[in-house]
Amino acid sequence: QVQLVESGGVLVQAGGSLRLSCSASGRTLSAYVIGWFRQAPGQKREFVSAITRSGVRTNYAESVKGRFAISRDNAKNTLYLQMNSLKPEDTAVYYCAAAPRENRMGYSDNYDDWGQGTQVTVSS
Repeated sequence: QVQLVESGGVLVQAGGSLRLSCSASGRTLSAYVIGWFRQAPGQKREFVSAITRSGVRTNYAESVKGRFAISRDNAKNTLYLQMNSLKPEDTAVYYCAAAPRENRMGYSDNYDDWGQGTQVTVSS
């Protein structure tokens, strides 16, 4: 098991930027595919982005493509989500999650370990 802790969520105005971090402990982050998911009040958890173990391949939801960028620093055991041009509809709790498999990266049931989440609020 790997323990994940998200940070960086704050209140920001529409059009602004944020960088979320996901720090891992317990096991080395390089052994895992890491994904970001988000959940808005009253809505299902949805996929945002994912990155393979080496960082070579990334996936993004259509709603964030071109605005968000996922990256990882395996030496620091940390993953990042750079969020630009934020919109009010990006408001949600953002979770990072770890999976041992590189298939089905966009599906939450592929992920075994989850962080507690960090709140991102985008005001209009």
